[in-house]
Amino acid sequence: MAQTDWKAEAKKLKKKVDKLKSRLTEGATDLVAAASEAVAKAAKPVSPLAPAGGFPALPAIAGVEFAAAEAGVKYKNRTDVMLVRLASGTVIAGAFTTSATRSGCVRDCQAKLAGKPDLSAGAAIIVNSGNSNAFTGKVGDEAVAAVTGGVASALGIPAARVFSSSTGVIGEPLPHDRITARIPDLVAGLSGDGIAMAAKAIMTTDTFPKGASAEVEGEGGPIRIAGIAKGSGMIAPDMATMLVYIFTDAKISSATLQKMVSRNVGATFNSITVDSDTSTSDTLLVAATGQSPAAEVKGATARAFEKALAGVMRDLALQVVRDGEGATKLVEVRVTGAASDEDAAKVAFAIANSPLVKTAIAGEDPNWGRIVMAVGKSGAQADRDRLTIRLGDIVLARNGWRDPSYTEEAGAAYMKQAELVIAVDLGLGKSSRTVWTCDLTHAYIEINADYRS
Repeated sequence: MAQTDWKAEAKKLKKKVDKLKSRLTEGATDLVAAASEAVAKAAKPVSPLAPAGGFPALPAIAGVEFAAAEAGVKYKNRTDVMLVRLASGTVIAGAFTTSATRSGCVRDCQAKLAGKPDLSAGAAIIVNSGNSNAFTGKVGDEAVAAVTGGVASALGIPAARVFSSSTGVIGEPLPHDRITARIPDLVAGLSGDGIAMAAKAIMTTDTFPKGASAEVEGEGGPIRIAGIAKGSGMIAPDMATMLVYIFTDAKISSATLQKMVSRNVGATFNSITVDSDTSTSDTLLVAATGQSPAAEVKGATARAFEKALAGVMRDLALQVVRDGEGATKLVEVRVTGAASDEDAAKVAFAIANSPLVKTAIAGEDPNWGRIVMAVGKSGAQADRDRLTIRLGDIVLARNGWRDPSYTEEAGAAYMKQAELVIAVDLGLGKSSRTVWTCDLTHAYIEINADYRS
């Protein structure tokens, strides 16, 4: 072969090598990009409003054991199922979503609470994240029966005493066999000090696990309360995608416990909103094992216990708002001077759910005209000339117009705080309502646009 032919051939080979190098580089870049995206999704930042110190140290509750496991309901390498075993004699109360499309788990829990349980038997709660088992028809009901039946068999308790919850994507059949396959491991792992891992197992878009506790001195000894919750988006009354499990060792009747839960759910879990959307799966279960050394909850002890229980419920409810998807501000909306309780609620939620109010808060803009707008659209009785509007202690408007003392600089400085209070007095009556919400940021859109991917 002539020398010129060798040179031409060498050039061709060099081009092929360069092309291969280019393809390898592009492939490596794609792999790095994909890996970076996966790491970014896995390491999502904790909400800036999360309680300082992380998950609290919760007291062990006599008669309650926890376990958690990886079932791969939707994601791999993620703890997504938790089991609670409750001692015999445990009484249970609850509150649930009012959604017309509520899940099979919710309907099953409601039916069981309406029945007459055998309190001599133990009880259990099993919860999965990753799939809500909602809007799944008879297949969903069969999945509930399979999971609760599997737990009942493994623990030797009646299926009527096994309560279940599911949270995650709506409309997809629950792969319940993945959960039932892990029941033996869950039972083997039950522990009285496992509440922290249980709190992590029920998270979906949450950025931190939520827990709260209280203690009351009863006649003969202490009464302890400990609770966990999950919730971040699809949060609005009634209730608020929220799962809450509260445990106490109090000696209390199921009827009294249910009355306490029902009396306090309105001012706690039904007074929070992140995005005005009510979930199909909201569940609150409160279990009392009766294993405290204290006497039965009555009289002054009952009042103290109910106050403590309400405090735990409020704490968990506010943690849900603090973890609102993309939230950077916690906002308390106080409405006073309303003509009726209904009007007070209308105004409070009109403000708390307004996208215009919430985006102004995200932008730290004291655009109080949006608050005026929300009051006016609420449908509640209102009189322009009797309205008073405040940001914290700053009076923005009163007597029908902007307050002469108000300055935009003061309003803008206040809006930079992480926790804000919007106060509206309607000047028409004695009714009031307080609700809590958060701002609406671009991160909320990103989280929900990518939720199923």
